[in-house]
Amino acid sequence: MKKFVVNQEETNKRIDCYLSEKNADLSRVTIQRLIEKEMIKVNDKKVKPSYKVQEKDEITLEEEQPKEITLKAQNIPLEIIYEDNDIIVVNKPKGMVVHPANGNPDGTLVNAIMAICKDSLSGIGGEIRPGIVHRLDKDTSRNYYCC
Repeated sequence: MKKFVVNQEETNKRIDCYLSEKNADLSRVTIQRLIEKEMIKVNDKKVKPSYKVQEKDEITLEEEQPKEITLKAQNIPLEIIYEDNDIIVVNKPKGMVVHPANGNPDGTLVNAIMAICKDSLSGIGGEIRPGIVHRLDKDTSRNYYCC
């Protein structure tokens, strides 16, 4: 659990803005979700994301534990363009779906990346899953992705 005490210079900021400044690893959307789940409290009381912090407010942030997901790693051949300890760039084949969804539960780029990266994938939104950066649909190829 993280604790914060608001100082005079920080007063009248929205709590979601205040906490996103204090926690670079948490987005405002994530903070708002945690407030709604009552995992963030001010002076031991529930607040809204629009609450404006006041001097000497004591804010507690209960950290969310990542949930295990049911995705399975699959050994699907991919053309790897570049790979190091932090990033992998691949040439996604045309027609390959990126994320599992209804109608495409497996055989996706995510399943393939999970097999390549093993246990080195970080969590996103409170879930352990690969962070694939892309802006392409399943029919696009010869473009690069990373996790």
